[in-house]
Amino acid sequence: MARSALLNVMVNAALKAGRSLTKDFGEIENLQVSRKGPADFVSNADRRAEQIVHDELRKARPTYALLMEERGEIEGTDGQHRWIVDPLDGTTNFLHALPLFAVAIALERAGEIVASVIYNPVMDELFTAEKGGGAWLNDRKRLRVAGRRHLADCVASMGIRLTGTDNDALTLRQVGAVNPAVAGIRRTGSASTDLAWLAAGRLDLYWEAGLAPWDVAPGQLLVREAGGTITDYAGSTGSIWNGQVVAGNELVQAQLLKVLRTIR
Repeated sequence: MARSALLNVMVNAALKAGRSLTKDFGEIENLQVSRKGPADFVSNADRRAEQIVHDELRKARPTYALLMEERGEIEGTDGQHRWIVDPLDGTTNFLHALPLFAVAIALERAGEIVASVIYNPVMDELFTAEKGGGAWLNDRKRLRVAGRRHLADCVASMGIRLTGTDNDALTLRQVGAVNPAVAGIRRTGSASTDLAWLAAGRLDLYWEAGLAPWDVAPGQLLVREAGGTITDYAGSTGSIWNGQVVAGNELVQAQLLKVLRTIR
């Protein structure tokens, strides 16, 4: 695939941050057995990766705004463009030396996501998408969502934080309803990974609530450019701001929505 100049900026930032995370990831197993534990180390790794992404994006487009998980909103003078960044999506996985985490970057133009990058540095998998240009893996393989037609044949993924909130209690009830209807349920611990894998056809369905904009924005475009459907729980095209995602191909996504609507 041919990348635009803007997508090249995003890819370069993600790859550079990924190299930093890979280096830090190599230290995690040693930290796992220490008395203090690796929590502070991971926080520093997260901040280092975010600093790298910030510096690369600012250097290339100094007038663009940013929305970053750690730093929050950083104003720009452009008025049209904003980078949305999660430098380490899957922090708990990283903390436990599980290789399911990603650097995730989206570009918003006039309120619409127009480009995205999700990069898993351990697996060296680079997922990219631009509006109207399709979704791709490592610039070589064009992605399409899986074509299964019945819930009973589908593997679904979901997210839950188990923090005792009403939202988590609802999710547990949803799991109880969805589990007997599908072939299996998985939980990766990384929303960006879930959406990238759905775009690649590895997962058939994904649902979660309580997500932040940087969890949703990069994967949202990937799924749509791979021919998938992504809405909120009400079935509307939704927003990266309401934190709800139900995704899959058009047919099974509608079937999953029907199940989820029965749960209160």
